[in-house]
Amino acid sequence: MEPQTSTPADNLNGTENAQSLTVPVMQENTNGSVPAPTSTTPNGISADEIALYDRQIRLWGLKAQESIRNANILLITMKALANEIAKNLVLAGINSLTICDHSPVTPADLTSQFFLSAEPSSPINTNRAIAASTAIQRLNPRVTINIDTVDIRLKPPSYFSAFDIVIATDLDAPTLNLINTATRLNNRKFYAAGSHGMFGFLFSDLIEHDFIISRNVSNIPTAIGPESPTRSIISCSPSPNDPKVELVTKRELFSTWLLASSSPLPSEMLKSPRRRKVVTPILSCLRALWEFENQFGCQPNPNDKAQLAQFTIMCGEQHKALGLPAETLRSETLRAFLMNIGREISPVTAVLGGQLAQDVINVLGRTQQPIQNFVVFDGERMEAGVYALHPKEGELGRGLLPISGGQQQQIQKGDVIDFD
Repeated sequence: MEPQTSTPADNLNGTENAQSLTVPVMQENTNGSVPAPTSTTPNGISADEIALYDRQIRLWGLKAQESIRNANILLITMKALANEIAKNLVLAGINSLTICDHSPVTPADLTSQFFLSAEPSSPINTNRAIAASTAIQRLNPRVTINIDTVDIRLKPPSYFSAFDIVIATDLDAPTLNLINTATRLNNRKFYAAGSHGMFGFLFSDLIEHDFIISRNVSNIPTAIGPESPTRSIISCSPSPNDPKVELVTKRELFSTWLLASSSPLPSEMLKSPRRRKVVTPILSCLRALWEFENQFGCQPNPNDKAQLAQFTIMCGEQHKALGLPAETLRSETLRAFLMNIGREISPVTAVLGGQLAQDVINVLGRTQQPIQNFVVFDGERMEAGVYALHPKEGELGRGLLPISGGQQQQIQKGDVIDFD
């Protein structure tokens, strides 16, 4: 008979195993900043951890779980979307989660965040990261939770070098560009995500990411070389466990936020009128929103006629620049998007947060193809389309942002670099 196993959530809610766990102390400096997480030595997973994470080890393997166990992740802005991401990553058993948020809890946060509660005392005006940290820690005491209450925009580029993956949520376009530039300079993987009521997006810049897939050996030998504009096969070897199976290593190349958020749709999509017609107009609305934020430093106010007119013009221009049919961008779509900007709806954040966290786990495990590179969620259509947005010309991956010697020295010293 197979021994009984349990999920992290099962074991961390009052079972015998959970009672023997040592709860790490949250680290925070007096100035509100957090010291860099200490990387753990990958010395294998203990028997207790194998029992704790048994079901997910069966799903993605022991090596993947070891990679997850040693991962230090930075999560920026603790709102409803970040709640979902934090929940999934902490239950998966990462090494440490650093939450960076300088804003206080508002009454609106209490209606959308399940880590916050008005009982026994109201967390209103308490820092959002601090207010949520206790509930997050209870999910999995094995994970170290660090709190940083300093504005992320004040961080030097060297700050991001301490993390394996940086996840920025619900931030404006200029700040996302700032963070992504810093992660590129430090060769760190970057995710961005945002939710606007019934709509939202995910973005990934993994720079260059290698992953291994296992598949049956074909009669036609696997060719080493490009598979697509962003993906190539770099090696192929027989599986040591089964001669009928081969292990294929692939490499995906990515673009920065600045380039991807203004790049055209893939050429194969533009060539097909049918495929262009089914592209969600929310992509055009999101790009217009990012353009508006870059130009005016704020989000459009639907009650301001001048801003409404300007945003409408930007949406039309972005829709045309994407090569999409004019009839797919309807006035009711614009109105719905404007009324949803900045709002949070729990089912939408659950979908987006779950998908992003799953991709992070896949990236750490290196056994699945990652998101390439935008996901746009349209709650009115109930669909999430994946769009590979890259410049038509030029290098991808590490070739996009070469680091000069002077920048390297500044990063090592911890100086702030002007990204403008």
